[in-house]
Amino acid sequence: MRIAQISPLYESVPPALYGGTERVVSYLTEELIKAGHEVSLFASGDSKTKARLIPVCECALRLDPRGLDPVAFHYLLMEEVLKREGEFDIIHSHIDCIGFVLGRRAKIPVVSTLHGRLDRWEHRFIFKEFSEMPVISISNSQRTPLPGANWAGTVYHGVPGGLYKFHEKPGDYLVYVGRVSPEKKVDSAIEIANLSGVPLKIAAKVDNADLEYFKAEIKPLLKNSLVEFLGEINDKDKNELIGNALAFLHPIDWPEPFGLSMIESMACGTPVLARRRGSIPEVIDDGITGFIFEEDKEAADYVNGPCRSFSRTGCRMRFEERFLSGKMAEEYLKLYGLAIDGGGVKVNA
Repeated sequence: MRIAQISPLYESVPPALYGGTERVVSYLTEELIKAGHEVSLFASGDSKTKARLIPVCECALRLDPRGLDPVAFHYLLMEEVLKREGEFDIIHSHIDCIGFVLGRRAKIPVVSTLHGRLDRWEHRFIFKEFSEMPVISISNSQRTPLPGANWAGTVYHGVPGGLYKFHEKPGDYLVYVGRVSPEKKVDSAIEIANLSGVPLKIAAKVDNADLEYFKAEIKPLLKNSLVEFLGEINDKDKNELIGNALAFLHPIDWPEPFGLSMIESMACGTPVLARRRGSIPEVIDDGITGFIFEEDKEAADYVNGPCRSFSRTGCRMRFEERFLSGKMAEEYLKLYGLAIDGGGVKVNA
């Protein structure tokens, strides 16, 4: 099969530091090549892949000091794909709703994986206009605001089995990995550390849009002797940081579409403590790969209770059953086949 993978341009594929969508695009692309398919990756020029790379900009837009307009470059991205569409059997877009413009103009099937939240006010208008676009969810809960969209299927994220090392014995600290923003609730992670008395290491990026929030709300909390703020880290450092933690904190307060960092933690054997929002009950097997909580005090009780006797081996085994990148690629290939056979439309699977 000749497949075009269309990645966002904010980060390289895979990202050098923070980045969820582009990381998933990388894992999927490499698995498709391993399975013998011909893959072309439209991405930033600093991406690294075994696929044929078709660069649209020099480097990841977020890290480009020139502060380039990301919207403009994504229109250039779509135009470049359309110029080459005769080279492919199917186009797989990961650029969310903006890719619907590409999908409507293309003469071959286009499927779009939606990686973000779908409960914004503007989504009702976008999905009404582009109601024919076949879309793929990354969790069933992600579909909740838009049950009538043209859902082709749900495919959970996957991670290569050898990327994260299993750590049998944990250290005595908690870890938070992600982004600093109000809905990500880094303040809750710090409160859980306070309530449990267990140190917390925070590896997180701060976007310019969240800089004032960080300075006003989070930075004062970092004076706590239990808290260490590390900033953004790479995959190698993340492997050791997560793997040696007693527990991974994911205390979000928003409709989480999936949560890639949670399965990275599972791969290390480290239990995830996550607030019951969005996809959390789908992704976490409560008591096996982590624990689901509502209040911070409940999470702190898990830290000093079940997390101390947690089966990290069982956690890793469940990760391998559910969230390997090879399994993800197999599921996408099934949907590609359906889209090609059905002309690109498969309603509410």
